[in-house]
Amino acid sequence: MNLISIAHAQGTAAASPESTLMSTLPLVVMFVILYFVMIRPQMKKAKETKAMIEALSKGDEVVTSGGLVGRVSKLGDTFLQLEVADKVEVQVQRSAVAMVLPKGTLKTSA
Repeated sequence: MNLISIAHAQGTAAASPESTLMSTLPLVVMFVILYFVMIRPQMKKAKETKAMIEALSKGDEVVTSGGLVGRVSKLGDTFLQLEVADKVEVQVQRSAVAMVLPKGTLKTSA
């Protein structure tokens, strides 16, 4: 019985500050890697998308996230109207615009 209590007394040592730092270091390193691999690129892409949507103007040729291709005919705060064919317009949310095409991409019918 006496040997067991001595063994338990020897096994309980106070954690040193160095061991605490070394145990949290991998967690901090993983968070830094996660930030540079996932979070930062996602924030950069969101910022670019927001700037693209704010810079839309009448006459821009765009593709929506649903695959609809058309020319911007009217702009509002949250919605815009796309001319998808002659005298055919649809209203979509500004946030649905996925890409602005180069000018002249859409062919006009004669």
